[in-house]
Amino acid sequence: FPWAASGRSLSIGRNEGMSKALFEAKTGRILGMGICGTNAGELIAEATLAIEMGCDMSDIALTIHAHPTLSETTAFATEMAEGTITDLLPPKKK
Repeated sequence: FPWAASGRSLSIGRNEGMSKALFEAKTGRILGMGICGTNAGELIAEATLAIEMGCDMSDIALTIHAHPTLSETTAFATEMAEGTITDLLPPKKK
């Protein structure tokens, strides 16, 4: 999820950065998350907990995240992988 589309990122004037979630194709279980940008280190705890708990896409996507915060970019990244994101247009199918 590009942080340029994050309300919090825009409000602090730092729109560079992104959150990316990786999931196992068959089960949807989280394998990892890549986060880069301002205060990215503060966001890694949610990804670590999700991996430890064996969360799947919907576990993360349906978790309530405050708005506007950078932590909601982890949910948006998951929604992108799941195909349920409403904050961005879905990628065009080939």
